[in-house]
Parts: sequence; structure tokens; C-alpha cells
Amino acid sequence: MTTESDPRVFLAAERTLLAWVRTSIAIIGLGFVVSKFGLFIRLLALQHQPVAQGQHSLSTGLGVAFVLLGSVSIIAATLQHRRFVATIPEKDLAAGYSANFTVSLTTFIAMLGICLAGYLLKT
Repeated sequence: MTTESDPRVFLAAERTLLAWVRTSIAIIGLGFVVSKFGLFIRLLALQHQPVAQGQHSLSTGLGVAFVLLGSVSIIAATLQHRRFVATIPEKDLAAGYSANFTVSLTTFIAMLGICLAGYLLKT
């Protein structure tokens, strides 16, 4: 057994978290597009004939569901990453690493997603 530090496991965990965050942001973006697509369809329909107000609620609900799914997956990935990093020996962590930054950034992104869901429900 060697006593040298091997940060590859830690760096792989960071890349995995980044992949989850990237995927979650894409899901949030898809939710926004789906939600606003219903508004686009409603505007097109208004050009031809008046449409009842509640007909775009399916796309809004589906879009909000995607946004919330993306936000929840960011939170879940952050918690899983934090638990995994806690099991890595101190010598294998990157020098000057602060788990607080990663957790703060991903939590902020998740909160923005939740705010976006609220905005989409409101409009």
C-alpha cells in the first residue's frame, strides 16, 4: 500500500457532480421551453379564434414539473457528492478544497430553479 496522495478519485467525484448539474440545468431549460411553448401556441390560436384561458395549463404544468425535477436532481446530486467526499481520506482531497463552495453554488442554482418554477406558475 502506498502513502502517496491520489486525487483522481476526488476529481472523478467533482466531474460526476458537474455532469449532474449540467444535466439538471438542461432539464430546467427544457421545462422553461415546454412551459413557454404553451403560451406560443395560445398566441397562434388567438390569431385564428379566441381560446379559453385554461387550455395552456398542461404545458405549464409539464414545464414546471421539468423545472422542479431539475432542481431536485441538483439537490440530490449535491447531497450524494457531499456524502461521498466525506469518505475520501484528507490526503486525497485537492489542496485548498472547500466543500462549502460546491454546496453553496449548487444550492443557489437549485433555488433559482425553484424560483423559476414559481415564476412559470404565476405567469
